Amino acid sequence: MNHDPHGESSSNPESVGNSIPPWTAGELPVPKPLRWRNWASFIGPGIVMMGIQIGGGEWLLGPAVTAKYGGGLMWIATVAIILQVFYNMECGRYALYCGEPVFTGFMRCKPGPGFWVSVMMLLNISALVPGLSTHGAAMIASLYLDRPPTPDDKWLVVPLAYACLFGVAFPVIAGGKIYNVLQFVMTAKIIVVLGFCLGLGVTCVSAANWWNVGIGFLQFGNVPVADGNGGEVLQNIFTHRWQTGEWPVISTASLIVIGAFAGYAGGGGLANSTYSNFVRDKGWGMGSQVGAIPSAVGGRSVTLSHVGKVFPVNELNLDRWRGWWRYITTDQILVWAPGCFVGMALPALLSMQFAASTTVTSEQMSVAQSLVTADGIRHYGFGPTLSKLLWIVAVLTGLMVMLPSQMSILDDFARRWTDAIWSANRRVREGMKSDQVKMIYYAILATYLLWSFLCTFLFSNAPKLMTDFIANFNNLAIGVTAFQILWINTRLLPREIQPRWYQRLGLACCGIFYIGLAVLVFQFKIVPYLWGS
Repeated sequence: MNHDPHGESSSNPESVGNSIPPWTAGELPVPKPLRWRNWASFIGPGIVMMGIQIGGGEWLLGPAVTAKYGGGLMWIATVAIILQVFYNMECGRYALYCGEPVFTGFMRCKPGPGFWVSVMMLLNISALVPGLSTHGAAMIASLYLDRPPTPDDKWLVVPLAYACLFGVAFPVIAGGKIYNVLQFVMTAKIIVVLGFCLGLGVTCVSAANWWNVGIGFLQFGNVPVADGNGGEVLQNIFTHRWQTGEWPVISTASLIVIGAFAGYAGGGGLANSTYSNFVRDKGWGMGSQVGAIPSAVGGRSVTLSHVGKVFPVNELNLDRWRGWWRYITTDQILVWAPGCFVGMALPALLSMQFAASTTVTSEQMSVAQSLVTADGIRHYGFGPTLSKLLWIVAVLTGLMVMLPSQMSILDDFARRWTDAIWSANRRVREGMKSDQVKMIYYAILATYLLWSFLCTFLFSNAPKLMTDFIANFNNLAIGVTAFQILWINTRLLPREIQPRWYQRLGLACCGIFYIGLAVLVFQFKIVPYLWGS
């Protein structure tokens, strides 16, 4: 079974009306066996993705969700993480085959790069609001003030937010591949954050709270409904239907928070699509034949091809393909997904145990949302010395949550648009050598930093607003791109390596789930707000 890479079992990119040159041909490398002695070549994209996505939403939204609903809505995280596994794996599938990120695949489809760049810009709006650096600045300010900051402390929080933005941009300048820097930083983050949460969880969190969070992951169908007294209670839609013959009327009072909770569970938004970039930069599959984005210092020998390379479909390469696909499945099912569940559970445990003891006021909440759990630990009753020590450690752990994730957002934005320009722009393809891609990357990074400084000032009094906006808009982004990825993987890839029916179904469900959440928030929250009702 020998097929030309652009023969009968795949779509020739030139035949879909776009200006990106067709893939070139290459040889699919032999994957190393998945054994412990090869762990360094295996550990990578899943760890980086988990480090990027772990903790931020849980640290910010955990107290708001668990204080009101306990662990009863954790099932939303279960659904979100499982669906994102399908999404991530399909991103990895495309990158394994041709060494390109999925956004380049979008631009290979009709009506052409110009249209898809516009779509990407719209879906990437949430990345223009840098919320995590402001939360990190609030944490640093609290160490100086010895209390959570208020809006009156803007004079301190805003300069610290600027310093945080500069600080998180610095690590991506050094090293060989930028990906290597991210892998190191995110691995350190996982060890510190989960180590602290697990240590405190095992020693201080009650068995009842452990059970509440654990069983919450399986309580599918729990939703908030109005209790008739202006509040909300959780009801299970299936139980209610069985007992009354009717579906319960879901309360919309906390819909934005619930949507944001789903948006931050696992990953969410366009950040998940970056998995394809990391698969390429790690050198898995045909990524080793394409290259990676080099850092400004120490990346002279690192190059990146303008277009991807594909392998001829034959028995030998299909056997190698199955070996590489095991990398993707193992990375997602045994590394990323369990890590996300742990990353959701442990911060939720701490917020359930300690958030009730917080002294953070409603005025401070607009600035110090990320400090609720840390402040609760401080006032929990451990004793003066231990309470102060644990509070400082909790704040520093929170910084390890926020700042590396903000660094990844900077990289993600610059990386996405670098890849788009590098492949889609004819002048760039013809005029820039393969080792000059970093010139585009760092120009975009610098521009994004300047924009972030402006946003930090404009939203300095409302970092919670930034968090809710980012998460809910991310739901729309991941929902739309799920269907785009399904399209390119069933149209551009050879028939032999296209997703199977259950993988297509999982990706379609991912799109329906997140678009549905975005529509609910828009219909019941955004439209009434715009109309003043």
